[in-house]
Amino acid sequence: MRQPRAKGFSMPAGRSATGRTTTRRRTSAAASAPRGPRARRRAERRRRLRRTLLVSASSVAAAAALWTAWPSPETAAVANGRGAAAKASGEPDTSTHTEDGGASRSSGSGGRSPAASPSPSSSPSPQPSGKAGAVPTSGDGVFTPSTRTGQPQGKGPARRWRVEVEGGSGIDPNTAAQAVEAILGDKRGWIRDPAYGFQLVGAGQPVDFTVKIATPKTTDRLCEVVTPELVGETNCRAGHDVVVNLKRWQEGSPQFKGPVEEYRALIVNHEVGHELGRGHESCPAPGKPAPAMMQQIRGLFGCVANAWPYTENGTYLSGPAVP
Repeated sequence: MRQPRAKGFSMPAGRSATGRTTTRRRTSAAASAPRGPRARRRAERRRRLRRTLLVSASSVAAAAALWTAWPSPETAAVANGRGAAAKASGEPDTSTHTEDGGASRSSGSGGRSPAASPSPSSSPSPQPSGKAGAVPTSGDGVFTPSTRTGQPQGKGPARRWRVEVEGGSGIDPNTAAQAVEAILGDKRGWIRDPAYGFQLVGAGQPVDFTVKIATPKTTDRLCEVVTPELVGETNCRAGHDVVVNLKRWQEGSPQFKGPVEEYRALIVNHEVGHELGRGHESCPAPGKPAPAMMQQIRGLFGCVANAWPYTENGTYLSGPAVP
């Protein structure tokens, strides 16, 4: 008699309760089983190679990021240049225009200011008003002092002075000193005021001020001329240096009607007037003599050209003060 079949169904041969074949279990178990020494060495080499490649890739990525963030030398140079330019543009300009349009770092008549440094100008110098090529435009920058000495002039305390002439200008220092001494000692000059006096001294002696005759380019440097139309054309006082432009000394001025010797007197009287503490004056009225302290090279504005502070009878030739 047959035995009755059990209810349900029986697992097929080779199946487990999870539904996976016994063959797959055997394969997984075989994979996890210990391998031989050669296989283990190969696996270890593969792991090391993977680590090496990962480290190398990380290093390359870090280097690329650093290179991108770090500025190149050219970029840094441009940035530094812009920063320097911005700083320079923010600095105040300490030079002040003085005398016949020149500029100096002097803030008054007291104390000697440092010598100005050369500064090239991009503006062309005006054409000479006299004979072309007659006056050197530049010299060697070395000044030779006069050796001539003189007696005190005027009733006031004698201000000691000396002439110095730039090499290459063609001017003899002692001849120039003689001419300046005659101007300062004229009765129409500053000694008409009993408060003033002057004395020419020789080389090596202490002085209160110096009269420097310089070529136009050197004058522009010493006076720090910045106005384009005045480049190569003006005189100035820089500290205690009365700077006389060789071109003006030799040719005079187109605005001045009279001999060049008279214009030399105007240069000396005007700049020495600043040394004495005098300020600029303007034309008092049409037809009147222009004051010696007027910037006559800029125009006479109806006045008559004049080189002297005083008249023959001792009247001071004044004009309204320039603010």
